[in-house]
Amino acid sequence: MAALLVAGFVGLFSETALNIALGELSHIFEVDATTIQWLATGYFLTLGILVPVTGILMQKFTTRQMFLASLFFSMIGTVLAALAPAFSVLLTARVIQAAGLAIILPLTQNVIFTIFPPNKRGAAMGVMGLVILAGPAFGPTLAGMILDTLSWHWIFWFTLPFLLFSLIFGYIFIPNVNEIRQVSIDVLSVVLSTIGFGGVVYGVSVAGDLGWTSTTVLATIVVGLIALLLFVIRQTKMEHPMLNLKAFKYPMFVLGLGMNMITFLNMLSMLVILPMFMQMALAVSAFVTGLIMLPGSLLNCVLAPKIGQLFDKYGPRAVITPGTFMVVIGYGLYAMYGTETALWIMVVTHIIMMLGIGMVLASVQTNTLNALPKQFYPDGIAITQTSQQVSGAIGIAVMVSLFSAKQSSYLADIANQLPASAAAGSSFVFKISLALAIVNLVLSFFLKKTE
Repeated sequence: MAALLVAGFVGLFSETALNIALGELSHIFEVDATTIQWLATGYFLTLGILVPVTGILMQKFTTRQMFLASLFFSMIGTVLAALAPAFSVLLTARVIQAAGLAIILPLTQNVIFTIFPPNKRGAAMGVMGLVILAGPAFGPTLAGMILDTLSWHWIFWFTLPFLLFSLIFGYIFIPNVNEIRQVSIDVLSVVLSTIGFGGVVYGVSVAGDLGWTSTTVLATIVVGLIALLLFVIRQTKMEHPMLNLKAFKYPMFVLGLGMNMITFLNMLSMLVILPMFMQMALAVSAFVTGLIMLPGSLLNCVLAPKIGQLFDKYGPRAVITPGTFMVVIGYGLYAMYGTETALWIMVVTHIIMMLGIGMVLASVQTNTLNALPKQFYPDGIAITQTSQQVSGAIGIAVMVSLFSAKQSSYLADIANQLPASAAAGSSFVFKISLALAIVNLVLSFFLKKTE
């Protein structure tokens, strides 16, 4: 578990760590803001394309083979990124890094659900929840510290010792825990899945720059949705589907999947919009922004395993419903932020928010997958992980677009004040997130403990 969780942390850290350096990299490689954004978009796109395929790969190859493949991609991508002489090389390295994460996340969940009995899965998933939250949350803080003292290359060199530790531990301790089956990979399903998820993620990712009415944006999203429809139809007619959609026959799985998508959409967009608000409306540095967000992330890390144990002991509603309520309170406070907001208030709000997300995220995932019979675990995990990455990418793209649109209309109609316009934009976005958080709160009342 140590080997798997450390590798997962590095992958998720890499997902957000580079975001804080995009402005500097834009100047270094002499490319515009739209192009440099591909270092983030490309990462999401690769995850959206590859995660669905891992469901079938986990049934075809051993746990050990999958783990070593993941570490191989992660380490090659990290070294290549650290040495990148040009933008194209750095982008290629990011795609290779994302391929490693696309394997390790579903693999870790599959191992947890195979080696831990049901009454201990909550605690194990709580530790995984810590990794899922800590990676993206600490990414900007640590990257800000590295950029203040060293060059951007060290964002990658910093992670290499952790990957080496993971490789050595994994090589020694990871056996095969999953059941190997003679499954054939259906090429047409892979193609439809790639076009489907890739088209949707690409379309929403570039919409912020090209505009939602752009022919390219609309065409890629429509083509993606058609490919996904054909993919679903094909899976239902195959004797051995690439992704077994029978998981959707279980009501608690469907309910949990919906809550999981809302949580991820809100969380990832919040981790982008909140730093934008602090830097533009309050004029604080990237490093101070990271420090403001640090206490909430640290507290979450400390309490994550305990939250998992409470889930095991008292069931889903006792943990998830209070968690969703705290998220609602957090977004309600975020929506009232203005240019005069005190920094200590932001620290307190972020602690409430991260604690709420920590109570919801791992517990919802555990309850969702517990609803499935054992043979559906690889498929259920592939579905939940893909939905997370796709909803996260959509959340960031849509919320950043809405933030920019509200900011522009404020500047044009009310006053030409950048700080006030940034506050107006973030308040508008957080009100939408608040509405989604209330939906999650209502859905949490319908949760039952799954056996």
